[in-house]
Amino acid sequence: MTLYTFKSTVLILPGLGNSGEGHWQTLWEKEYNFIRVQQRDWDTPVQSEWIETIDRKISELNTTEVLLVGHSLACCTVAFWAARFHRKIKGALLVAPSDTDADTYPLGISGFMPMPLNKLPFPSIAVASTDDYYVTYDRAKHFASAWGSELVSIGPAGHINVAAGFGNFEQGIELLKRLDEGKVK
Repeated sequence: MTLYTFKSTVLILPGLGNSGEGHWQTLWEKEYNFIRVQQRDWDTPVQSEWIETIDRKISELNTTEVLLVGHSLACCTVAFWAARFHRKIKGALLVAPSDTDADTYPLGISGFMPMPLNKLPFPSIAVASTDDYYVTYDRAKHFASAWGSELVSIGPAGHINVAAGFGNFEQGIELLKRLDEGKVK
């Protein structure tokens, strides 16, 4: 099988705690040579610091060819980044957006509340599970609608991570290919 060659520059944006060895983001990074945006503090993040780090990396690139792949906390980070920096990028895949306003959200984050509900100025796909501990499906639908994202439900899939049994997450790669090919409005 021939490996798909992405035309875009793909930036991996992990959520709280980073994405470990078996996480699909790490597997994609290795398999496709995607670029992980390294945050200074993965465990007690500050929203302004995270979005500035992301923007510094994006500003080094041809922004119209950048795709962002966010997981969990990185999904709302993308919305905060878009609201502050107003950069036009090619698109974003937002997987398992967590709800920082929920009582179940871990402590230690700063500046990520309330959840941003601004329309994103670029195409995006939000991927949600129907049984994610960190966000109810109704809230995930609400976020996707506010962001102007196409919503893809993948059924009961937990937090779409290693603990939920996700390895390479082929369905996600197929969605990312759609963004890469400009097939998402």
